[in-house]
Amino acid sequence: MTLFLNELKRDRTKRIVWSGAIALMLLISIVIYPQMTSQMSEIGDMFSEMGGFSEAFNMDKINFGEFRGYFAVECGNVLGLGGAFFAALLGIAALAKEERERTAEFLLTHPVSRRRVVSEKLAAVLAEIVILNLAVVIAALAATLAIGEKIDAKLFFLIFLGYFLMQIEIACVMFGLSAFLRGNGFGIALGAAFVLYFLNILANLTDKAQALRYVTPFSYADGTSIVAAGGIEMKYLIPGIFFMIAGAAAAFVQYCRKDIHA
Repeated sequence: MTLFLNELKRDRTKRIVWSGAIALMLLISIVIYPQMTSQMSEIGDMFSEMGGFSEAFNMDKINFGEFRGYFAVECGNVLGLGGAFFAALLGIAALAKEERERTAEFLLTHPVSRRRVVSEKLAAVLAEIVILNLAVVIAALAATLAIGEKIDAKLFFLIFLGYFLMQIEIACVMFGLSAFLRGNGFGIALGAAFVLYFLNILANLTDKAQALRYVTPFSYADGTSIVAAGGIEMKYLIPGIFFMIAGAAAAFVQYCRKDIHA
């Protein structure tokens, strides 16, 4: 547990900044909803008739004038992209930073196996994602209650669950990639998160790109899709679970056999 706690301590500032920023942005988005209600029906109609733009963000499938439709869109914009970037950065740095910061020699001279190093670092990454999501859920609940909107508990839970699983998948894939890196992979992490987001948009725009839905976690996590379907689509989630497991397994296999540069 020492390494696990040390990882949480090392990333404390990053965790506070990201959690605070995402929670605050979502809170503000919800709080301003009552100020927009008088124009919501017109805005919803406008978005639903914007053709390709509406299809790209699934806004043709929901009623943006209703709070749950508005919430699904805003949650996707804030927690979807923000959470994806946070998870990607956590995962890509977890194992590679020991070599990048020249702390690998100090770490591996202790009586701790490489398997344990990977296990505790992965546990720390997952714990940080849990903490971020708890902060966001608390902020969203507080803001929703403050403006007097009724909460659809099931839908609320499914939307946050979808984004939570998406972050876990991205973090695990980047964690696996981290075991192969020795330098700074932040550019790779941010690029990967953005590409996955773009692939979902592309899949929404054309039927010819539907196969991409099985690749990007945004396909099952997208709040607007969850609202429209009434739940998370398992046919897209199952491949995501496979990618989670594959990423974690790759980290264990590669890190336990690689030559560590001190």
